[in-house]
Amino acid sequence: MEERGYVEERSISGALLAVVAISLLAALGGLIWCYSLQKDLGAATQKLTVAEQKNAELNQKLEATNARLRATSETLGQSVGMTQKQLELKAQSILAQQKLAQAKLEEAQAATQKQIGAVSSEVSNVKTDVGGVKTDVAATKTDLEQTKTQLTRVMGDAGVMSGLIAKNHDELEILKHKGDRNYYEFTLQKGQQPTLLSTIKLQLKKADQKHSRYTLNVSADDKIIEKKDKGLDEPVQFYTGKDPVLYELVVNSVEKNKVSGYLSTPKSVKVPTP
Repeated sequence: MEERGYVEERSISGALLAVVAISLLAALGGLIWCYSLQKDLGAATQKLTVAEQKNAELNQKLEATNARLRATSETLGQSVGMTQKQLELKAQSILAQQKLAQAKLEEAQAATQKQIGAVSSEVSNVKTDVGGVKTDVAATKTDLEQTKTQLTRVMGDAGVMSGLIAKNHDELEILKHKGDRNYYEFTLQKGQQPTLLSTIKLQLKKADQKHSRYTLNVSADDKIIEKKDKGLDEPVQFYTGKDPVLYELVVNSVEKNKVSGYLSTPKSVKVPTP
């Protein structure tokens, strides 16, 4: 009985010891887990602190960036405001200039239209004048054709058949345009010094208006040739030059102490330079 009680007491003590051991082990495990957890919590807390510091730094940087952006935005806004004002002023100036230019253009167009009207009127007048000129030209051609038929050939005082003889200025112009010879018009006054024509000199000595006769001297080749008592429209001929060629003069008008006419020379005669 005592032995059984001893055994039962021993079994209870063993179980108790086992429970205590298990409790100790559980407490030790809990301590170890608590320590590990505390260590992990400390590391997490440290990381959280570092993160908070970084967040604080980022917030400071963000605030600084925002401040710069605000300052930049304000400056840009002011700049844009000034530019806009300047653009508005420039636009107003351009519009004013355009209005002024438009007004000047309209004024110039009006003046141009007025001038065009005046020119049109003048052109109409010119057309009328041209029509009259055409008529005059046609009449002149007719007169020239008639004048050509009136040109004649006459035997000269040197016994040589002359070329065509002009009896007035108009006929002489026809001869000039033919271009067969050189022609020089002259007017001689009695008492004047000899007049140079081409390579010769002429000097009037006498003019008889009543009988249409005259006398003059011809200076050629260092000689003086007197052409005495010659008649109106008479070819007065003489030879002159190193290789003598025929010169011819014709007087178409005889007045008191004055005669007018022309001198005719061959085309080969070179006129000396004055």
